[in-house]
Amino acid sequence: MHYIITAFDKDNSLDLRMSVRPDHLAYAQEKGITVLGGPLLTEGDDPKPRGSMIIVEVNNKEEAEDFAANDPYNKAGLFEKVSVRRWMGAIGPWLPSGD
Repeated sequence: MHYIITAFDKDNSLDLRMSVRPDHLAYAQEKGITVLGGPLLTEGDDPKPRGSMIIVEVNNKEEAEDFAANDPYNKAGLFEKVSVRRWMGAIGPWLPSGD
C-alpha cells in the first residue's frame, strides 16, 4: 500500500531544516520504503523549502505513521502539521505499465 505524507514546516525554520537534512535523507535511505519524495517550496523567484511530501510503500497506515513520527525532521520539531493518507498512483512514467 502507498501512503502520502505531507508535512508543513513551522515559520522561520529553514536553518533547522537544513541542519537536519542529512539525517532526514539518511533515515529515508535506511528505511528503504520511499517511492518518491521531496520538499514543498515557496512561490517566487527564489523558492525555499517549506515542507515535505513523501510517498511510502508499507503494509498499513501504522507503518506510515511510524515512519513520519520517527523522521529526524519531525523529531527535531520542524513540522507544524503532518498528515498521512492512503494514496494510489494512477498516472506517471514511474508507475508499472498495465493492460
